[in-house]
Amino acid sequence: MWIMPDFDSSLQWIADQLPRMRTLVERWSNINSGSCHRPGLAAMTDELDHAFSQLNAQTARIDLPPFPTITDDGQTVRQPSGQALSVHHESAGPTRVLLNIHMDTVYGPDQPFQTVREIDADTINGPGVADAKGGLAIILVALEALQRSDVADQLTWEVLINPDEEIGSPGSIDLLRQAAARNDLGLLYEPSISPDGLFAAARKGSGNFTVVVCGQAAHAGRAFHDGRSAIVALADLVQSVHALNGQFDGATINVGQIHGGTAINTVPDRAVCRINIRITDQAHAPELEQHLRALTSRINQRDGLTAELHGSFHCPPKPMSDAALQLFGHLRACGDALGQTVEWADTGGVCDGNKLAAWGLPNIDTLGPRGGAIHSDREFLILPSLVGRAQLSALFLMKLASGQLKWMSPSDQSMHPKSIAQ
Repeated sequence: MWIMPDFDSSLQWIADQLPRMRTLVERWSNINSGSCHRPGLAAMTDELDHAFSQLNAQTARIDLPPFPTITDDGQTVRQPSGQALSVHHESAGPTRVLLNIHMDTVYGPDQPFQTVREIDADTINGPGVADAKGGLAIILVALEALQRSDVADQLTWEVLINPDEEIGSPGSIDLLRQAAARNDLGLLYEPSISPDGLFAAARKGSGNFTVVVCGQAAHAGRAFHDGRSAIVALADLVQSVHALNGQFDGATINVGQIHGGTAINTVPDRAVCRINIRITDQAHAPELEQHLRALTSRINQRDGLTAELHGSFHCPPKPMSDAALQLFGHLRACGDALGQTVEWADTGGVCDGNKLAAWGLPNIDTLGPRGGAIHSDREFLILPSLVGRAQLSALFLMKLASGQLKWMSPSDQSMHPKSIAQ
């Protein structure tokens, strides 16, 4: 495939940006931006605001509302949110593109995994290097390359960086919904689903639930039989919840956390468990939730015990739609032009791409770097992929801006099948 000379110039410029991109990723990854670590999120927002303000675009920090959460001792509290960052470039072009990724990580400030180290010349290990500080650098450099081209003012784009994706985007969900409504397609920068660069196709849906059990405290020696153990009651529920595995095709039910008790010579009066459910079929969501409610209700029928169920399915499944398949086809054409392989596969992971697709915004959600072992202290990033993925996004955006790749507007799609014409 022939690449226009101007495109080639911008793409070559990206090839020279690897040292800078590495520096950005390392600096950003050394900032602890755990989802609930407000000082770290504020520092990260400052960094990103400075970096993206160099673009020919309008930047804005957006305050997000607090959201309810359940503490480890079963109390409902309002958790403050970090700020989101919006970067917007308006043009006369017919197509509007959303570029989205998160600044938060799963690593809190009290965890030992806090700094980046080099594994070898092409690989670094560190908190969030792949998920998703590398994706942030890719967006920035791809847009810088677009703005160096002759088609820079022929595409309207919006960058939305949220601070809470790793916990389900509870504070930024309305921002995401609004962005889905005003854009025509989405590009999201989660890392590849495998070190060799596979993109995510269909995704499972996800729900997070918390069960809080209250019993009656008593001295374990003097008055054991006067107590009502919240832990024992919760243990019964956990076994029943785990037994739901295998009853719903493609669904997995994971009891991921249990908290309870105080002194070992006290009958525990409180216990909390957290459950994550993954589904391939949205029709299973109400059925599974009803099972959880029935199991919780069983505890309430026992003397001296009460139980409450909190939570919901926050991410619907993301099937491989016709529109997404065509997006992938054209991304593959860009990959061919660059000598890159573009392949995709289904995954059980979820991201904000699930929500955006459910709200009608076709998207590809793994345009971030190659890497692996995310959500662990082995998380790694393959450095050359920063350049390759930035070139892939830049070429896609420049082809879209130039009209080589045409996307039907949402209003047109209401009358015609979703498609890309070339």
